[in-house]
Amino acid sequence: MGVLQGLGADLVFAQDVSGHYLSFYWQAADRYGLDARQIVGHTLDYSFGPVAVAAYLERVKQVVDCLMPQRLSCKFKFRDRFFAFDLVISPVLVSQEIVSTVLVMGRSISFEGPTDSSEIEAAADTEGIAANSALLPSSARYHRLLSQIARNIRRRLDLDTIWQQTVHGLGYALDVSRCLLCPYESSSESLTVVAEYCPDDIQSMLGLELHFATDPSLHQALKLLEPVAVEFLPAGDSWQRQSVLVVATCYQDQPNSFILLHQCDRARQWNASEIELVRELADQVGTAIAHATLFAESQALATEFQRLNSDLMEKHEELEAAWAEAEQASQLKSEFLANTSHELRTPLNGIIGFLKLILDGMADDPEEQTGFIEEAHRSALHLLEIINDILDVAKIEAGKMELELGPVKLLELFQDVKDFIGKQADQKNLSFQLQVPATYDEVVLYGNYQRLLQVMLNLVGNAIKFTHEGGVTISAKVIRGQEIFKDMEFPGLVEVRVADTGIGVSLEKQDKLFQSFSQVDGSRTRQYGGTGLGLVISQKLVEAMGGEVNFYSLGEGLGSTVTFTVPLYQEPVIVSAEQMV
Repeated sequence: MGVLQGLGADLVFAQDVSGHYLSFYWQAADRYGLDARQIVGHTLDYSFGPVAVAAYLERVKQVVDCLMPQRLSCKFKFRDRFFAFDLVISPVLVSQEIVSTVLVMGRSISFEGPTDSSEIEAAADTEGIAANSALLPSSARYHRLLSQIARNIRRRLDLDTIWQQTVHGLGYALDVSRCLLCPYESSSESLTVVAEYCPDDIQSMLGLELHFATDPSLHQALKLLEPVAVEFLPAGDSWQRQSVLVVATCYQDQPNSFILLHQCDRARQWNASEIELVRELADQVGTAIAHATLFAESQALATEFQRLNSDLMEKHEELEAAWAEAEQASQLKSEFLANTSHELRTPLNGIIGFLKLILDGMADDPEEQTGFIEEAHRSALHLLEIINDILDVAKIEAGKMELELGPVKLLELFQDVKDFIGKQADQKNLSFQLQVPATYDEVVLYGNYQRLLQVMLNLVGNAIKFTHEGGVTISAKVIRGQEIFKDMEFPGLVEVRVADTGIGVSLEKQDKLFQSFSQVDGSRTRQYGGTGLGLVISQKLVEAMGGEVNFYSLGEGLGSTVTFTVPLYQEPVIVSAEQMV
């Protein structure tokens, strides 16, 4: 009690943030029959306390949160009497612990009087509390407030966070109606509000554009690079501002944003401590914004560098893959040339050999001579077939393959295949069946007849070559549905299927079937001859006619099935059963 009495104030007490008295001294307590010892431990509304307890405790909370003392006028009540005090509320700091206690010192404005006393009403507002100043000019807590806000923003390297920390910290500490922050770029004629502090009952300005030409305080703050205080704005201000404080934040004497403080509920005289606080904080904010901007730019550069590096690595991988593919293609071509030279020499040697026998008179009779000529003719046809395959691949790869497309009768195509190649199946004792859809009218395809025949001879020839027992079945079916090819509309597709019971192809080797210059078995001593171009040529020809080729095999020894599609020229009337050719 003696310590509190020695502080030289009419009213001195300590309390926690919840409103409990921790100590109490009032100079006039004895005069009004108040036992101060009975108040300690009780809440503010126990017997002696503020008229507006909630508003008063809100001020206490502000002091604790900001660690800044506040001065205010407050009306107290004891029994049926009212007393007005000019108070200073200061936070009580104990080492680094969280502050939860304040010291309140008051000077009496009027010791007693009725509720309508003019002296009391002049000193206290209708709620019993009136602020004199948000900051005490001589307060040592001024530097603590500046350090706290500066520390909060300097910890951050994110512009949005810095902006929000600035407006909330400064707006709350100075108890203004509105605190705005607007980024600034050199030679800009306007500013955009990106961060704002204001209570719910104050009109928001977030996102609005402010122009230097229409706001003299902004223009002056930019020109002077010093805080500009306006205490009384002309009546009719569109945002109901009565007082304004504006300052530009700078880094190395270059402005990078503006902080605007608005007092909307009253005309406010900005004191020297408040202006100095805003000035010093503006320097801290300007530096923080510059650092955050540099950090954001460095991050953007790092991200761009990472993207470019990733693109470079991707290109490098693509080049490596292309190089590997080129090497593989070169190797395949080398193998192909080696195998093809063997394929070319075989029929050529046959032609030369049989003609040499005839020229040397080795034929015993005309019948044997005719046999030699027939063998030479077959070898020549085989040689021509190989050369045609090579030329077709060259044309396809050079993009010089031109096809004239038109109607093709499916039955006629199947019949020619049977005539050309059926005997090969008979020579190997293989069954050979051709099946077409049962229709009242003919199935007509859209394609090139010679090339379709070439495709079928390739596929059927392979099927017979790689089949030793069983047989080969050729079938077709109509797939209805609208198809568009070369800007023409067709009623569907025809799928041709060539199935055999031959040696099949293992699953891991099937992807090589449609590679140019590739064979499933590329060695010279392989059991089956051929250039390995049949499926590749067939695929390219079918694709040029608007279809696709597919190969199916469950594995070695399980046979193979090759299908291809071409557009259906006209839709036939289908009967239930298939017809045999």
